[in-house]
Amino acid sequence: MGSIWELDYYSRPILDENNKKIWEVLVCESPLDTRTKADSLFRYAQYCPSTQVNSGWLRTALQEAINQAGVAPLKIRFFRRQMNNMITKACQDVGIPAQPSRRTLMLNQWLQERNEQVYPQEPGYQDGTNASVRLESPLPQRLPDALEGKEWLFVTLTGADFADMHEWEIAFGESFPIEFANLLPESRIPGVLIFSPRALPLAGWMSGLELAWLRLDTSKGTRLVLETGGTESWILANIKNENTIAEAKSFEEAKQKANGVHFIGVQSDRQAESFAGFWLLQEVNLP
Repeated sequence: MGSIWELDYYSRPILDENNKKIWEVLVCESPLDTRTKADSLFRYAQYCPSTQVNSGWLRTALQEAINQAGVAPLKIRFFRRQMNNMITKACQDVGIPAQPSRRTLMLNQWLQERNEQVYPQEPGYQDGTNASVRLESPLPQRLPDALEGKEWLFVTLTGADFADMHEWEIAFGESFPIEFANLLPESRIPGVLIFSPRALPLAGWMSGLELAWLRLDTSKGTRLVLETGGTESWILANIKNENTIAEAKSFEEAKQKANGVHFIGVQSDRQAESFAGFWLLQEVNLP
């Protein structure tokens, strides 16, 4: 299996000698399973003068990153929607698909780390947030009728339960070591299991969506929403039963206590010992 990279290309809270913000490209490798070691993940960083911010400069930086890594990734994820055209063009020029995605967990951690430890040490650093442009997201969509789950269930696992996840029989999925989210083996991690006679097509469809996270939405009744890609979201379930609403609220509370970590699994029925799909997810605050 090849690697997947996460990319950010944006201005930083650092001014050059002309009082223009310095830009930077960050590239890091996505962890793909629970056995990943942090020091094994590829990283690349390079500042970019404000006068050279374009897809050509980014393409050159990407090619240098590929040369350093020794191999190109299967695809590149990016979360910053306002940079869509420039990032997509640069990635196309080096022959790598670009994918809008909020599953940029390592990149988000790295940005926080650099905001706290690296940028303040740079000449021209300007204290305060380096705010991104907030863009409106479309309303959640209904799942295609053929892919709706027949039944679903709130469940809880511990961090230790994921230690042997690489041995589970899973057709589609992705995960990361819980240590990357500062969780312990005894940490309780909430999740949702979806049961469907069309489990494999459902999991296959979900695998192409760049799953980000699950959230409880109470803006219009009570519903479980799956956030995907850069902006998309899907209504997994409309919840009307009072007991189930209470379970959904407990799921959301447990997710926050677990630093946003949770999971979603797809199985054919409750007796199944394998998963058509299983994803370990984390809700994060992207800049």
